[in-house]
Amino acid sequence: MTYISPFAQDFPNLPTIKGVKLSSAHTSMKYKNRDDVMLIELPIGTTAAGVFTKNSLCGEPVKWCREQLKNGVARAVIVNAGIANVFTGEKGWESVTKTANAVAELLDCKKEEVFIGSTGVIGEPIDDEKLLATLPELKEELEENGWARAARAFMTVDTFAKGVTRTAYIGDAEITINGIIKGSGMINPNMATMIGYVVMDAKIPAPILQKWLNADNEISYSCMTTEGDTSTSDTIMTFATGGKEHWEVKTGNEEFLTDLKQKLREIHIELAKMCAKDGEGVSKFLTINVTGAESFEAARNIGLSIANSPLVKTAVAGEDPNWGRIIMAIGKIDEKVVEKDVIIHIGDVLVTENSAISPTYNEADATAHMKGKEINFSVKVGSGEGTAAIYSGDLTHEFININADYRT
Repeated sequence: MTYISPFAQDFPNLPTIKGVKLSSAHTSMKYKNRDDVMLIELPIGTTAAGVFTKNSLCGEPVKWCREQLKNGVARAVIVNAGIANVFTGEKGWESVTKTANAVAELLDCKKEEVFIGSTGVIGEPIDDEKLLATLPELKEELEENGWARAARAFMTVDTFAKGVTRTAYIGDAEITINGIIKGSGMINPNMATMIGYVVMDAKIPAPILQKWLNADNEISYSCMTTEGDTSTSDTIMTFATGGKEHWEVKTGNEEFLTDLKQKLREIHIELAKMCAKDGEGVSKFLTINVTGAESFEAARNIGLSIANSPLVKTAVAGEDPNWGRIIMAIGKIDEKVVEKDVIIHIGDVLVTENSAISPTYNEADATAHMKGKEINFSVKVGSGEGTAAIYSGDLTHEFININADYRT
C-alpha cells in the first residue's frame, strides 16, 4: 500500500494571472508513468527574487539561479523531478546551460531570464536529450490554467500537490498571488529546504521583492523541518509580473502595501506548513511555539532543537507525552534558558513550572492531546522578547520504509 499523508488535500483552483502560462511533460528520465518536467512562462517585465540552499555542495541549477538573479528579471522557469543534477561535475553545468539556451530560444528571451530547478537523486546526470526533447510539447501545452499540472510534475516523494492563492489590494487594484511548492523529505531550514514558486501580478521592483522574501523566509521555510537534513537543491522564488496598474512602489513608500505584504507572508507560511504536513511518513503535524528567548534566532534554534530530536519525534508518533524529552532538547543547545522560568504546555495542559512538574499536571489530559492529528507544544524559556513558531511532524516506521527504498 502506497503511503499517503493523512493531511493530503485536493489541489485548489488557482485563478489565472494574465501572461503567466504553465505546462508539464514526461521525459522518462526517472519516472515512467507521470509527467516529470514543468515550464512556467512569465510576461516581459517580470521581476524576480529568490533564496537558495546554504548547503555548500549545492546543485548546478542553484548555482545558475544565484548568478542570474543578480539581473532581477525573469521570463521562464523550468524544473525537472527525479534527478537533482547535484555533484555531477562539468556535465551538470553543461546541462544547465544547454537547458537555459534552449528555453530562451523557445520563448524568445535571454538565457539570463531563464531559471532552472532540479529535484531528486543526487549524483545522477540529466539526460539532456530526453529533457530537451520535451520542449516543443511544453511550449504547445502552455496554458493559464496549468497550475495543477505544473505542481504535480515536480513532485518527488510528495504525496499531494501543493498550492495556495490569496487576493490582496494595493489601493483599489486587486492583486492575485499564487504559489506552488514541492517538499517532503531532506528538509531542515538552512534557508528554504524545498522548491517553490510564488507569482503575483503586482508591479514590484526586484530589490523590494527580495527584501520581502528574505524576511518572509525567516519565519516560514526557515521555521519548518522534517528530519534535520538540508537539501542541496533548495529554491524559493517570487515573481511580480507587473500586470496590474497601481500606485508606484519604491523604497520608502511601502506603507500602503500592508495588505499585499501580509498576504504574501500568509502564502509562504501556508506553503511551509504544507511541506511539514507532507513530511516523509508523517502521521502528526507538530507546531512548537517558543517564547521568552533572548531573540527570534534563539527562539527558533530552541524550537528546531525540539522539532529535530528523534526522541521527541518518536514520542509524538507513539502518542506519549514524554515531556522529559522536551526538557532535554531545550537544554542541549547553546542558548540562554532560565530554568525556573521554563514553562511547558502540551496542548492546553500545563506540564512544568518553577523548575519542576506542575502540581496540576494531568497526564491523561496530555495523552488525549497527543492522540490528535495536530500536536501543539508551547515552551517558555525565560523573560526575553524572542518568539518563534516551528512547524514539523513525527517520526514513524514509514519514514524508514520511504528512505530505504528511495532509489529503487
